[in-house]
Amino acid sequence: MKSRLATIAAASVIALCAAAPASAAVTVLTFEGIADSTPVGNFYAPNYTFSASTLALVDSDAGGNGNFANEPSGNTIFFFTGAETPILNVTNGFDTGFSFFYTSATAATVRVFSGFNGTGTLLGTIDLSAQFTQNCGGDPTGDFCNFTNAGVAFAGTAHSIDFGGTASQTGYDDITFGSDVAGGAVPEPATWAMMLAGFGMIGCTVRRRQQVRTTVAYA
Repeated sequence: MKSRLATIAAASVIALCAAAPASAAVTVLTFEGIADSTPVGNFYAPNYTFSASTLALVDSDAGGNGNFANEPSGNTIFFFTGAETPILNVTNGFDTGFSFFYTSATAATVRVFSGFNGTGTLLGTIDLSAQFTQNCGGDPTGDFCNFTNAGVAFAGTAHSIDFGGTASQTGYDDITFGSDVAGGAVPEPATWAMMLAGFGMIGCTVRRRQQVRTTVAYA
């Protein structure tokens, strides 16, 4: 009986493995290790370079100036300041998809281009909504507490991202190349049931504040 049950269990695992989608090779930038309120710039060079207005931001709970909570990884995200169009150039290019987690006080649009500096063919567009306080609470502090997974799949090879129109209003984390889902990871078959059970247990409380800040960084 034991051997038959083991065979059935093994067959079930094989079936689940076959049913699970294969994950493509991806690269994820988490921005950990960059000092608070300093330019990202060439931190990920030579393949990834950010325009001058791009700053790393550390959660205030971890000693930084970040007015955010519930960040998807570590304590550091990035945001843009100034009036210039924020651009991320990818020297070697990437394909398949682009994604990230974001928190925003305003609607914005992120665009993926085939050329450098936001030129060439438009390969994909990601529209962002103003969702920064929706259905969430701090950890323990931070007004920008909703981080949403957003992405786009596309055909062709991309070399730049235009994050236009989000200065001081939008924070990003886990920038992902090669997948339209931030992080790009596909759960192992054995974790599917646990994930499904966990989804019913995950919740957060809407916080009421007398004064809500509208920038992702504290002044």
